[in-house]
Amino acid sequence: MQLRRNVLTRRTAAALLLGLAVAGCTPQSAADRPAPAAFNDTDTAWIQLMIPMDERASLLVDLAPARAGRPALAGWAEEAGRRLKDELVGLRELLEASGVPDTRPHEGHNMPGMVTLDTVRRARTVTGESFDRLFTESLRAHLVQVRTLCASERTSGSAERAKDLAAVTERSVAQQITRLDALR
Repeated sequence: MQLRRNVLTRRTAAALLLGLAVAGCTPQSAADRPAPAAFNDTDTAWIQLMIPMDERASLLVDLAPARAGRPALAGWAEEAGRRLKDELVGLRELLEASGVPDTRPHEGHNMPGMVTLDTVRRARTVTGESFDRLFTESLRAHLVQVRTLCASERTSGSAERAKDLAAVTERSVAQQITRLDALR
């Protein structure tokens, strides 16, 4: 009985392969099949925008320890800098996983919430209260925009890994805004 079942199974498999070949299809190994489209346009746009936004914010945050007038603000900036670096690692991993090349489509752009290079240049020339004011205004605008972008990713993205990072980032940003506001 077992022998007969094995013969039928082989015949069925052979018939299926013949049918696929006649139809113009060829079976693919799992390695040959294209990966499912896990990342949609929202996912890749979010990743490609968040990377330069966080890179620019990092430029400003890195100036705070030497330029901030209030030690509490410098401490907040150090913590924010660590979060930005961790977030950038996650974003770059997502970009690689998406299969989208790192073409930097937002390089040189100044968008809402993005720390401008002009702001970074000005921040390098001031210290104390002037730096603190420029820093807190710029970083708060960055955080508010990041929160908005993350909410959009969670709503319209399709890649679970990207949506998960957006949710974690959004929670972190909400806490950072609260702490920054208390320091203002």
